[in-house]
Amino acid sequence: MSVTVGPGAPPRRRARARVTPRVNDRLGNSLLRGLAILAALLTCALILEITYQLVSGSRLALSHFGLGFLVHSQWKPNFDVFGATTLLFGTAVSSAMALLIATPVSVAIGLYLSLLAPRGVRGVVGALVEMLAAIPSVILGFWGILVLGPFLRDHIEPWLHRTLGFIPLFGPPSSSGSSLFTAGLILTVMIVPIIASISRDLFRTVPRELQDGAAALGATRWEIVRGVILPSTASGVASAACLGLGRALGEAIAVTQVIGAGNEVHTSLFTTGDTLASRIANQFQGASTKLQTSSLFYLALILLVIGLTTNLAAQWIGRRYDVQRQAGR
Repeated sequence: MSVTVGPGAPPRRRARARVTPRVNDRLGNSLLRGLAILAALLTCALILEITYQLVSGSRLALSHFGLGFLVHSQWKPNFDVFGATTLLFGTAVSSAMALLIATPVSVAIGLYLSLLAPRGVRGVVGALVEMLAAIPSVILGFWGILVLGPFLRDHIEPWLHRTLGFIPLFGPPSSSGSSLFTAGLILTVMIVPIIASISRDLFRTVPRELQDGAAALGATRWEIVRGVILPSTASGVASAACLGLGRALGEAIAVTQVIGAGNEVHTSLFTTGDTLASRIANQFQGASTKLQTSSLFYLALILLVIGLTTNLAAQWIGRRYDVQRQAGR
């Protein structure tokens, strides 16, 4: 038996038909809100659980070394002597090098894919850039050992030393190809796809009317990029760079394969070094004492604090820029 809901239906039946969709909409909105809140709470709970486990695991090292752990450079498991200075230095130098190289390259790729590339080329190049992010880090590490390291050792490092050797950063070339310089370039390759993909999507969101208006006023392509596109997306690009920095800070496997596991702080990029993530990945399974295990937890806690600080800094930069831009309108 069919029920007719229309002009000929009784008023009560038509009212019931109108109320039912509203009830379903309210139910759907409540369900969506509940799922979103649950996801947010689960994320917060996961971060708190990770923090608790790291603090609990590093309690012995915290009580034994205190904050002095951050300024001691020696790492001697046989003597229960541990310090994080060398690892902090290696992490900072390799990640900063990767960020300084990857950010302009990625922005250039994003501008090309969003503004300059023909439609056919745009699809092919964009897919290749995104596929670069899918390469496992261990494969990039092997490539660094077999190809990149020897090439840098035989060609790039000697040339840089001859040309810029008066700068302490470009000291004598490494003898093995394993160095902070190699690790920094491997990290560059790993974070370029992240920053480039986000930058490309950001540049596409700039209204076409703004670009056409600037062109109508006589602006060149470079002036449109400098005066319209980059100012409109600066906060997003900064956040993308911070996301890439977080990726570089936490990379372990590829860096372990090419950095050389050095235990000293050197001014030259062509010497061996180590990072927080690399030391944890390299020694955690083989830790011989409870103090060494706790020290590795301490390193992980430091790395977590650095990562959270980086993300908070990215959000602060984005909000500050948005406030300044709105105030200038």
